[in-house]
Amino acid sequence: MSKYVGAIDQGTTSTRFIVFDAAGNTISVDQMEHAQIMPQPGWVEHDAAEIWINTQKVILGALDRGGLAASDLAAVGITNQRETTVLWDKASGEPVHNALVWMDTRTADLVAELTADGGQDRLRATTGLPLATYFSGLKLRWLLEHVPGARARAEAGELLFGNIDTWLAWKLTGLHITDVTNASRTQLMNLATLDWDADILALLDVPRACLPQIRSSSEVYGTCTGMLEGVPLAGILGDQQAALFGQACLAPGEAKNTYGTGCFMLMNTGEKPFPSKAGLLTTLGYKLGDAPAIYALEGSISIAGALVQWLRDNLGVIQHAAEIEALAASVEDNGDVYFVPAFSGLYAPHWDASARGVIAGLTRFAGKGHIARAVLEAVAYQVREVIDAMTSDSGVAILELRTDGGMVVNELLMQFQADILGVPVVRPRVIETTALGAAYAAGLAVGYWQSTADITANWGVDKRWHPAMADDRRAELYAKWNKAVAMSRGWTD
Repeated sequence: MSKYVGAIDQGTTSTRFIVFDAAGNTISVDQMEHAQIMPQPGWVEHDAAEIWINTQKVILGALDRGGLAASDLAAVGITNQRETTVLWDKASGEPVHNALVWMDTRTADLVAELTADGGQDRLRATTGLPLATYFSGLKLRWLLEHVPGARARAEAGELLFGNIDTWLAWKLTGLHITDVTNASRTQLMNLATLDWDADILALLDVPRACLPQIRSSSEVYGTCTGMLEGVPLAGILGDQQAALFGQACLAPGEAKNTYGTGCFMLMNTGEKPFPSKAGLLTTLGYKLGDAPAIYALEGSISIAGALVQWLRDNLGVIQHAAEIEALAASVEDNGDVYFVPAFSGLYAPHWDASARGVIAGLTRFAGKGHIARAVLEAVAYQVREVIDAMTSDSGVAILELRTDGGMVVNELLMQFQADILGVPVVRPRVIETTALGAAYAAGLAVGYWQSTADITANWGVDKRWHPAMADDRRAELYAKWNKAVAMSRGWTD
């Protein structure tokens, strides 16, 4: 059998290809950033053609770095930024418009129109999701209405829709497919049937002819061509579900939080969808072949690492993202400064599209260090909000938080996260859990790993942070944060 498994990790800001061995260790990796296109406030786009070009380059780059050939890979999996919406010409293979990114808010008027007619939760019982600009079904409708001729061509099957997973799978294999986790983020899939919901398609005016076939998260879909010639494509998971899987959160009640461009916490809830009463999303966790689907509760935060990027790119406070930890550590505390990064409104648990970013508590005493510290603390406060909602919904207290993503190397953030939660925060031995989850899904499908027991055995702790903050101080800080959040809401009303 081939020695390794590969994973395409296509994220909001970059694309990576990572090769793993049977122990879950990284053998080689290559990465490329792509352009963030912002035509006007609230609009965020990506060039799907650029993403495909970069995907090919990082595959070749990682194989070259590892001295590997495609034949050394037993299988390849895809994990991807979810909800980002691509519409392309079936004949030419070219996108008909830039991809609409998950954080894009141009569908706000459609959300308001549908909400006024039946409430924000009118589709929640079927899809697990509130009406919001976040999900890809309304983004697809926007494209159908604004790209000349798109609706008629989509109805005729001449244009194809997909999240980024579908776009890459089509480019690699020619198959128009998605998995249940990505389909569950369109707001077009029925959680019970795991199929496109005819009533919702009619409501949102989306033609079924342009939609991909929904498959499990772990099966041999087909064989890749090009630079991965002959390698089975055998795993697809949305990025946050991939991290859940890669973190070995395989039993109900186990949870992880990914600190990336946004922040995403998922809790495994088992074989039945768990309705949320606290502003969380009910979503698919994963589905392995013919086995029953596993569901999850999710809290989605739109801005986390993106706030550090904003501090770097828009304000020039830092030159490199890694500099923020030292700058934040140059002061003893936040100087009573709070940053609510509601650049695209507030996601879970508030779901308030009218909110906008706020910096509160500024005095002449405040300096760059306080701003940097407030940026990091904002991430931790948002995670606390989601955990409180998750505990309220599930009745299960989080005993520890498993973390992953690019920001977990920031020790100041991890310690403050433990402090504001009052529970330990754990960083795993392998922090590339998103790509690893996609690799696990692919490897299981071809027998590279025999069972999920191998995944559990591979998981290990790199570092654990314990809370070191007094209860009254924790309560004081969190109360101030909630005050700042209240100031951010209703800005565009």
